[in-house]
Amino acid sequence: MRAEFGGRLPSTLREGVEATLSKRVARSVEILAAKPVTGGCIHQTARLSTNLREDFFLKWAEGLVSDAFAAEADGLHALRDATDLTVPEVIGHSDAGDNPAWLLLEYVPPGKTAPDYAGRLGESLAVLHEAREGPYGWHRSNYIGSLPQANRTMDDWPAFWWAARLEPQLALAGDNGRLAGLDREWAQLESKLPTLLAGVAQDGCSFLHGDLWSGNVYPGPDGTPVLVDPAVYRGHREVDLAMTELFGGFPRAFYAAYEHRRPFTDGYEDIRRNVYQLYPLLVHVNLFGGTYVDGVVEALRRALR
Repeated sequence: MRAEFGGRLPSTLREGVEATLSKRVARSVEILAAKPVTGGCIHQTARLSTNLREDFFLKWAEGLVSDAFAAEADGLHALRDATDLTVPEVIGHSDAGDNPAWLLLEYVPPGKTAPDYAGRLGESLAVLHEAREGPYGWHRSNYIGSLPQANRTMDDWPAFWWAARLEPQLALAGDNGRLAGLDREWAQLESKLPTLLAGVAQDGCSFLHGDLWSGNVYPGPDGTPVLVDPAVYRGHREVDLAMTELFGGFPRAFYAAYEHRRPFTDGYEDIRRNVYQLYPLLVHVNLFGGTYVDGVVEALRRALR
């Protein structure tokens, strides 16, 4: 668990952020206050007040892998270019080797949900998922939570889903002594993936948020959706949809608006949703422990049925 932030920033963190802001506006910037806010999950987070008019959102972590925030900044840049939804602007991030590592963003305050919030989110996600050219994967690896997410490009989607998503998480779970006794079921799943994911090619390759659960989207000051904390790559659009149905879920109006723009295809609810939910469930087993094991086992057995 992360330690509670009491409002005082480490001196090296403060100096790095102030230097970045000063360079951005070509004059001296001073942090006047750092107020703890929600939104970091596994990181420390604060809303920064400075001698500039606008506030900023800062997240940081001690001992973090040196490129984690650089990878997140890359994903945020790409997501801002790919959607009409609000995505916070990246102001700066720490250099490799800095401790604590940090990421500084535009602060987009939360607001009340607008009446068309869910519908706009669903329609905009469907637009984001419009088929694109290129292989599955991404030009760099990144992270989901604090765990590495390999993104080597591949043309075979079932092979990518196994080699770049499920297999690394299974290996980590095995190293941690979790999910023992399921080797036969996992081998069956690997052999059946080409059949279970048959027909995906007709959907094409889509730009994915990659970590689209309810905690990574919120209403901004005008009540419209704000997307944060992506783990982007190119993949099958239903990966994002399957993730939205975990950990709280999204409103019905979201799915209705999405389907109006891009109808669901046969096999999602009965087969592919289970296959795709295995990945975030495995991630949660590896991040947070055994309380998620039953969910993995249930999804695995549903997929094999």
